[in-house]
Amino acid sequence: MSDLANKHCAPCEGGTAPMDAATINSRMAELSDHWSQQEDSRIAGAFEFRNYYQTQAFVNAVAWLAHCEDHHPDITFGYKNCHVELTTHAIGGLSDNDFILAAKIDRLLT
Repeated sequence: MSDLANKHCAPCEGGTAPMDAATINSRMAELSDHWSQQEDSRIAGAFEFRNYYQTQAFVNAVAWLAHCEDHHPDITFGYKNCHVELTTHAIGGLSDNDFILAAKIDRLLT
């Protein structure tokens, strides 16, 4: 893994260009296999757990990370699974913040 998980999200203003495809591909290589690039300028993480308790604990930990980083994903979950989607709404695409938070989420699983 990379050192993305040791960085912090920075406020992102409109007018900043979203990441280009080459940068996105490079950053994707730094994340776990849980993550995939979506066609609509998002990255999505799919996570599976043994039971509802573990799933809910993961969701709560992701919510806490999002709060601390002030970068908020869309999270959906069920009994044994959780789906996390990240994008930077202010720029209409992906930024370093999305990959930083994804790396921090990956670190929850180690």
